[in-house]
Amino acid sequence: MINLKNVILRRGSKVLLDQASVTLNPGEKVGLVGRNGAGKSTLFALFNGTLHEDGGDFDMPKAWRMAQVAQNMPETDQPASEFVLEGDTRLAELRQRLVLAEESGDGMEMAHVYTDLADAGDHDALPRAEALILGLGFRVDELNNPVNSFSGGWRMRLQLARALMCPSDILILDEPTNHLDLDALVWLEAWLQRYSGTMIVISHDREFLDAVTDVTLHIDHAKLTRYGGNYSAFEILRAQQMELQAASFSKQQDKIAHLQKFINRFKAQASKAKQAQSRVKALERMEKVAPLLADAEFTFGFKEPNNLPNPMLAISEASFGYTVEGETKPILQGVSKSVLAGQRIGILGANGQGKSTLVKTIARTMPLLAGTLTEGKGLNIGYFAQQELDVLHPNDNPLEHMIRLAKELGSGEPSREQDLRNYLGTFNFSGDMVKQAVGTMSGGEKARLVLAMIVWQRPNLLLLDEPTNHLDLATREALSMALNEFEGTVMLVSHDRALLRAVCDEFWMVGRGKVEPFDGDLDDYQKYLLEESKRLREEAKNAARDVSVPAQAPAVEAAKPVVTAVVATPVATNNTPGVSSAEQRKLDAQKRQQLAAQTRPLKRELEQNEQRMASIEAEKTQLEQQLSTPLPPAEIAEAGRRLKALSDEVSQLEERWLELTHLLEETA
Repeated sequence: MINLKNVILRRGSKVLLDQASVTLNPGEKVGLVGRNGAGKSTLFALFNGTLHEDGGDFDMPKAWRMAQVAQNMPETDQPASEFVLEGDTRLAELRQRLVLAEESGDGMEMAHVYTDLADAGDHDALPRAEALILGLGFRVDELNNPVNSFSGGWRMRLQLARALMCPSDILILDEPTNHLDLDALVWLEAWLQRYSGTMIVISHDREFLDAVTDVTLHIDHAKLTRYGGNYSAFEILRAQQMELQAASFSKQQDKIAHLQKFINRFKAQASKAKQAQSRVKALERMEKVAPLLADAEFTFGFKEPNNLPNPMLAISEASFGYTVEGETKPILQGVSKSVLAGQRIGILGANGQGKSTLVKTIARTMPLLAGTLTEGKGLNIGYFAQQELDVLHPNDNPLEHMIRLAKELGSGEPSREQDLRNYLGTFNFSGDMVKQAVGTMSGGEKARLVLAMIVWQRPNLLLLDEPTNHLDLATREALSMALNEFEGTVMLVSHDRALLRAVCDEFWMVGRGKVEPFDGDLDDYQKYLLEESKRLREEAKNAARDVSVPAQAPAVEAAKPVVTAVVATPVATNNTPGVSSAEQRKLDAQKRQQLAAQTRPLKRELEQNEQRMASIEAEKTQLEQQLSTPLPPAEIAEAGRRLKALSDEVSQLEERWLELTHLLEETA
């Protein structure tokens, strides 16, 4: 187990943990939460050995193998599958040992290594690596692409796959969902739920934490508090504790009243749509944990729009995409949609399908390729870009951004420097921070500045592309509340399911070149993603089998003949028109004979396959018995090589066995 007893941790002169004590048991899945700057990443550094405690005692079993995601961007021309495969450090070590043993002719060492390789899963290591890559959203045709050919976000996905490939007793994950879309996120949740070791994860995605954790570790005021249960359970327990604190009671009541106001307004419309029901549930949860919002870094609200054109947008037979060297590359085509005043639209779809392209085009940062996009009179767009620096100037400070924005708008809003300083202060930019260059700020600080600029513009249409990527959990709650109070229209792209549930009444699906309404809520979408992921895995498996079968046939040729089967048409069950019953019976008999003739080679090959596998198992048993007795090194090495060859042949035979049984089922 992991033990911290009276641990003190400092970063510079700041004490992040003071006399902190906690115990984490083997196999527990722990969510590490706390405000930005509370010390979560510093505690991770203690776990992985890059920092040592400044006081107290920290103990972790020395025999535990640790896996974590490397934070550096990989720069290599290695194929993606090979890069991920190298994450299995145990396998890499054994393969290196085998090379050295073969070079030195050490038969005893070779025998031991062959046995260890079999135990380490050498025979299926590559398929396991490829399954991780495909699960995280890559296509089959990208498995062998060079790592450097992918963008930064996709390379970080490969780093995550590499960490998951590593055999481990403890897995440490720091914001693993940042570069994932919902498809990959759902797959990762399922994988982590099956992980048998101890896991500690930092995440600002509440639904992800709820799905994969059973313990919550909270850092607050330099103390560690352990809560049994996932993040939702922690929120309730934490809220109950805060309710007992008289000093915060008044502030909590204000938050609860603020939430109740919206709940009362919204419940009257709850019967309109299935999505509305899940939104009410989210707000009821927010009501229970309202005291926790007292911890938010800031609270804010969007100003009431000056006008609400209806429709906001009218899109007709539009084509969205981009232009490269004068050549247009359409991603979405034939899009005809309208956006009405007051709509709250969640935009769903896998990465690369065109969600950001759609939003950027509506935000006027990309041109429309074809069709028409008509804006309502007085449309005023507030755009939150997925990459904040798309709308920020890295060398300018927050005050300069606001001065420039106030001049551009010329809307009569207060624009004296002190007024702008006061306004930035409501978004936690106080003192010298208003003069700090944006390029030196954290992701969360940049996100707050973009929100401040959007609120100042008084928009009637909000286009939000992954607005929560760098916000902590409490600040996400504050954003959710502000969006629910917003009187205009919202179009939201996000992998934060809690935000989507709380804000959106309807969903658009972006994929396969189209934008279509999604008839259902996020639970339905999650089921759709799991089914789609299963379908893609089956396609990948079939494609891999089609490629591998010709190469495998010669390897087992001596054991069995390779038969190319023709799939027969199933025997007809209806009588042929105009044929007597006697003639019909004769025709049926002929068809049965034809079917038997077609399946006979398959059955014969299947029988030979099973006999060969039984023979191999007997030989493997005999070899293993031999290895358990004293033998000369040369004989041990030969036995190890033979065991490896037999294991490879069994894998090939099993693949062929699956193909044969599938063909027989189709002809039955």
